[in-house]
Amino acid sequence: MSKPPSHTSGVVSPLRLLIVEDQVDLAENLFEFLGESRYALDFAADGLTALHLLATHNYDVIVLDLMLPGVSGFEICRRIRNDLQCSTPIIMMTARGSMTDKEQGFEFGADDYLVKPFELRELQLRIEALHRRYSGPGQTGLVAGPVRFDPGTLRVDLAGQQAELTGIPARLFELLVRAYPNFLSHEALSETIWGHDGAGIEGHTLRTHIYSLRQTLQKALGHSLIKTVYGRGYRIDPPAEVESSLR
Repeated sequence: MSKPPSHTSGVVSPLRLLIVEDQVDLAENLFEFLGESRYALDFAADGLTALHLLATHNYDVIVLDLMLPGVSGFEICRRIRNDLQCSTPIIMMTARGSMTDKEQGFEFGADDYLVKPFELRELQLRIEALHRRYSGPGQTGLVAGPVRFDPGTLRVDLAGQQAELTGIPARLFELLVRAYPNFLSHEALSETIWGHDGAGIEGHTLRTHIYSLRQTLQKALGHSLIKTVYGRGYRIDPPAEVESSLR
């Protein structure tokens, strides 16, 4: 399903929101109410599309509907937290307002829970409150030991040395940094990067992108930073001498 018209903002650093909602009329109302002066908005009509967008874009807040086609919002929330290792604050919205549903939402990783019907202004206030809570000085970038990656600039920093990434290698590196110190499987990486077609991607395609990523990092930083977990996947492997120097 296509998304509503893209919104861009003329202000510096707009608040980046991902709206995950299968009711297009409600999504359009949200887009119209929130407008373009404060927010940069993306839309997903199902959970798998949302996971793909989250793997390839950086957001400030996720607004996630519970009743989604195919895979429930609970499961998508779990996968955002566990598979993507994504800590972006999540507001779960649903008509199911029982305490049991709320408990389950928070257990799966939601940060807030809004019961339909609701005033759009209330949703906006909750978005702003979550953004203030989870952003602030020193919060920019992702960290894996001594490795820092900025999803906005696609720049990697290691002990003052920098590398700039592009394309799929940059997406792979972000996923691996988010998962650190855990590894990500071949299947998880392929499905997240290529979406529904991930299962059909041949293994050498992923290996080619990992090889390109390693070459870029090795040339710029003196370390490839990516370790193969044989037969399973990949993980970030910071150089031991850099880690020890920071202690």
